[in-house]
Amino acid sequence: MTSAPAPTTFGPSMLSPKVLVPFMLTGTIWGSTWFVITGQIDGVPAAWSVFYRFLLATPALFLLAVVMGNRLRLGRPEHLLALGVGIAQFSGNFLFVYHAESHITSGIVAVMFALLMVPNAVFAKVFIGEKVQGGFIGGSLVAIAGVAMLLVHEWRAAPLDGNVGLGIALAIGGMLAASIANVVQANPTGRAVPMVSLLAWAMLYGTIFDLGFALLTAGPPAVPGGWQFWAGTAYLALIGSVVTFPLHYNLVREIGAGRTAYNAIVTVCVAMLLSTLFEGYRWTWLTASGAALALLGMGLALRSRQKR
Repeated sequence: MTSAPAPTTFGPSMLSPKVLVPFMLTGTIWGSTWFVITGQIDGVPAAWSVFYRFLLATPALFLLAVVMGNRLRLGRPEHLLALGVGIAQFSGNFLFVYHAESHITSGIVAVMFALLMVPNAVFAKVFIGEKVQGGFIGGSLVAIAGVAMLLVHEWRAAPLDGNVGLGIALAIGGMLAASIANVVQANPTGRAVPMVSLLAWAMLYGTIFDLGFALLTAGPPAVPGGWQFWAGTAYLALIGSVVTFPLHYNLVREIGAGRTAYNAIVTVCVAMLLSTLFEGYRWTWLTASGAALALLGMGLALRSRQKR
C-alpha cells in the first residue's frame, strides 16, 4: 500500500486578512497617486514638484531602513548601482510621468504603466536571461490592444491645443525608465543589498539629480503657498512612496511576486474611477472595450510565470 503524497504548500490564502488587507491597500494607494499628481502640476513646474516629493520622502525612507535594522553602508559598486537606479527610477521615471499628465489624463497614464510588465520581461530576457511563456506574450498583446483603444479615444477627445502624442511619448519614456531600474537592481550586486537601503540611497541620488534638472529647466524654486499642494506632496512622499514599499515587499515574501503583481489591476481600476469622478473622463463603447481588453490581457499575462 503506497503512502499518500505530501500536501503541497501554496502559502497563505489570498483571502486571509494578512494578505488581503495589504494587497488591497497598496493597490488602492498606488491607484490614487496618479490623480494626486494632477494637483501637483497645477501651476507648479513638474520638475519642482518631483523634487519636493522626494526631498520629503528620502529622509523618511532612510529612517525606515534604520528602524528595520538594515545596513546603510554601501560599497563602491553598490553606490554606483544606487546611482543608476536613482536616476532611472526617481528622476527619469517620475519626471516623464509628471510631464505626461500635463497632456493626458491620469487614468490613461496609469493604464499605460500597468503594461510595465512587458518591458520588464524584454529587458529581463536581454540582460539576465529570463524567458517567458507564450501565454505571457499573448496576454500582453491583448492588453496592448486594449490600451491602444483607450489612446485612440484620448486622441479624438483632445482639445485643439492639446498634445496627446507628446503625453503618450512621455508616458512610454517613464515606463522604460522604471523598467530599466527594475531590471538593473535585480543583478547580483543589488540582491546583496537590503532593498530599503538600496532604495533610500537611490532616492537620495535621484533627488539630487531632480534638483539640478529643476534649476536648469524651470529656473528658481517655485514654492507654492497653498496647503493643498503640500498635503498632496506629503501624501505622495509618505503614503505613496514610503508606507507602500514594506507592504509590497512583505506581500512578495508571503505570496510570491507573481500573485503580488495582480494588484496592478486594482491600481488601474482605482485610477480610472478617480479619473472618471474628478477629471471628467467620459466612457464610450471604445473606452469600455479598451479597458476590458487591457484588464483581461493583464490577467492572462500575469497568470504566465517567468522561467529563468
